[in-house]
Amino acid sequence: MSLLLDIIARNRAGEPAAIPSVCSAHPEVLEASLRLARQLGRPLVVEATSNQVNQDGGYTGQRPADFVATVHGIADRVGLDRAQAVLGGDHLGPQAWRHLPPAEAMARAETMIRAYVRAGFSKIHLDCSEGCLGEPAQLPDAVTVPRAATLARAAVGEAPDLLFVVGTEVPPPGGARAGEHGIVPTTPQAARATLDAHVDALRGLGRIGALVVQPGVEFGALEVHRLPLTRDPGLRQAVAHHDGVVLEAHSTDYQHAQAFPRLAALGFAFQKVGPALTFAWREAVYGLDALARLAGWDAGDLPGTMERLMLADPRHWQKHLDPWAADLRLQRHTSYADRIRYYWPQPEAQAALSRLRAAFEGRTLPDPFLLQAFAPATLDRAEGLSDLPRAQALIQASVQEALAPYLFGPA
Repeated sequence: MSLLLDIIARNRAGEPAAIPSVCSAHPEVLEASLRLARQLGRPLVVEATSNQVNQDGGYTGQRPADFVATVHGIADRVGLDRAQAVLGGDHLGPQAWRHLPPAEAMARAETMIRAYVRAGFSKIHLDCSEGCLGEPAQLPDAVTVPRAATLARAAVGEAPDLLFVVGTEVPPPGGARAGEHGIVPTTPQAARATLDAHVDALRGLGRIGALVVQPGVEFGALEVHRLPLTRDPGLRQAVAHHDGVVLEAHSTDYQHAQAFPRLAALGFAFQKVGPALTFAWREAVYGLDALARLAGWDAGDLPGTMERLMLADPRHWQKHLDPWAADLRLQRHTSYADRIRYYWPQPEAQAALSRLRAAFEGRTLPDPFLLQAFAPATLDRAEGLSDLPRAQALIQASVQEALAPYLFGPA
């Protein structure tokens, strides 16, 4: 907790200080991220979402305590102090049960948030923005704020020393709608009203440390909306009247490197990244697949395996891709939305990955060969991961290349 409070204090004092929140349950993405944090001597927030991880297992099959054990196990293996990996819970609310009546969905959300806090999560995003059975898809503050207070009360009943993140102006899955001049940032008036309502409702229930707002960045299936570097949406001032509160940006994936210090200067001390990291991981394993084909090695057909899995169960991608913009097969495998990430835990996918890795074991991998699939910077970074097999080092280096721009400035 002290790590986050330090970041908040420095940002509030005008320093462009920020910490990345790695929002992924992919174990290799987590390992690459924690290795980079150890190498640079920097802390990270590691977050699980309510759909990934909950008391029912989520789509990863993990409960909150399982996720914590995974993160701590990886930290121990790579030599990172566990305290440097702050655990966060993202979108903790009734989303996973919104097909149920509100009272029942909220009861399950309370059970979930208690499990998160008991497991050791200390950064808690309260998100009750989505409607349940019989309600509109998106709910106003008048409904979401009291529900957030209910969840906060459940959380502090398990542990009082928590940092709450509030606000629910998060783009819908698959990307926000572009306005006439690109993605429309949250207005300062709306941000201030949402924060004030939460501060009143959570009074005596814990510390609010951040407000989620839209700074004007987003990605869709096939495009990235870049941060307008010269524009200041005035959101820092919307939280200035409450001590110890900064801004959180939820969709900073795929931005250019200069966007992250600019966001910090605009008051965004928490910068979320997830799909960009699993996208980089997928690029790497597909690159290895292409190299194996080029060399004529028996490595199976990883893209073919993943295509079969996605077609057999389309629920994770069907509503998130653009059927009019490009071939859906290409989008399934390569879109920024990275919906393929939901399929990697399946046994058939894991078997295909094991076969691909096995094809590289014990082989000489000269740089001219690897450069057919990997950038020179990735090869250079992989040299620093000499304790790993070369193919594995290339995968982790690819993820680290995507994460490294978030770790700007002094520690």
